[in-house]
Amino acid sequence: MKNPFVEELRWRGMLHDIMPETENHLNEKTVTGYIGFDPTADSLHIGSLVQIMILIHFQKAGHRPIALVGGATGMIGDPSGKSAERNLLNEETLQKNIEGIKNQLSRFLSFDAASDNSALLVNNLDWMKSYSLIDFSREIGKHITVNYMMSKDSVKKRLGSESQVGMSFTEFTYQLLQGYDFLYMFQNLDCTLQMGGSDQWGNITTGTELVRRKAGGKAYAITCPLITKADGTKFGKTEGGNIWLDKTRTSPYKFYQYWLNASDQDAESYIKIFTFLSQEEVDNLIEEHKEAPHLRVLQNRIANEVTLLVHSQEDLENAQKASQILFGKSTSEDLKGLDAATFLDVFEGVPQAQMSKGDLENGVDIIAGLAGETQFLKSNGEARRALKENSISVNKTKVGDTYKITSEDLINERYVLLQRGKKSYYIINFI
Repeated sequence: MKNPFVEELRWRGMLHDIMPETENHLNEKTVTGYIGFDPTADSLHIGSLVQIMILIHFQKAGHRPIALVGGATGMIGDPSGKSAERNLLNEETLQKNIEGIKNQLSRFLSFDAASDNSALLVNNLDWMKSYSLIDFSREIGKHITVNYMMSKDSVKKRLGSESQVGMSFTEFTYQLLQGYDFLYMFQNLDCTLQMGGSDQWGNITTGTELVRRKAGGKAYAITCPLITKADGTKFGKTEGGNIWLDKTRTSPYKFYQYWLNASDQDAESYIKIFTFLSQEEVDNLIEEHKEAPHLRVLQNRIANEVTLLVHSQEDLENAQKASQILFGKSTSEDLKGLDAATFLDVFEGVPQAQMSKGDLENGVDIIAGLAGETQFLKSNGEARRALKENSISVNKTKVGDTYKITSEDLINERYVLLQRGKKSYYIINFI
């Protein structure tokens, strides 16, 4: 019999593998299921957003989600999908990362204790820190053979003839430690389902096997596909690095722009995976987009939905305003409404020159501002011609050859934006 939660994942393209009888199990009762998050940084990035969306759907379907932060396994590093061993984190860094991730996850899931399916945050270091190697080897290690562990793809790839680095014993034990997490939560939290990316299938099934062999129980598994981009580049990455969920690492403006710049093909996938729009709404949006692709209906809707989900209404509105400043009609007041970080994000890569704030007391002659210390334009003559052509703007407002730049023009008490034509910008940084 089909299950609503699984069907939701299926039509959204979020179902890769599912263990037999999992849907029947989900139909029988309220199920407790978990997904693990690797604390390699103090923020998750949008690659983790797929797993977060699964937990949200899981809770919306009436089940109880557990978000596990791998304080213990994070000290080792998961070899799945990795071609080389990662650097091990020290305890202080790990603790900082765990706190950051916990704070983020609490934004997406309901932890209302009064609810029957209240979400739970756990850290596997809590049950691993006092477990001795001897006890673990005797009580857990004997239930899973080396042959079984060697059969996993994550191990095969690292031990194959193409691999130049091999695999340390530390990483080899990872699947056993993750399997023990599942066993521990099966025994102590009635957790019978583990979910994750398709690269986690081997680790997850080791857990279900351990539950069967050690506890004589039945556990289940679901994985989702790894998100790929149509052009072959890695999802969640830009030239500047990861797209983070923390606004201090990736500003809401850059976050918004990432989704806005998605290709049409990717947008058709993203609208299903990263929003809670119904299947009918999604189908209608896709059709609307196909009729007028230049309007980028899908990209705009995705950018709005995901920025609001991860950040806030205020952050979304600011990102929208910032986008209009660069690509649409805007005023000097719109510019002055930006915070310094967003202003610099919007005009990233635009050349800058520094001038003294003292120069503003008597005003900076516009020709000197264009062709003097800034050298935005090559000469005073070129500056005069551009002004005569009415092609020069200060903070998006057209100016003439008698204009003087004063402290009234400062954006965030520091910047002035010069512009020639539609696309040529220059920033004066008054210090």
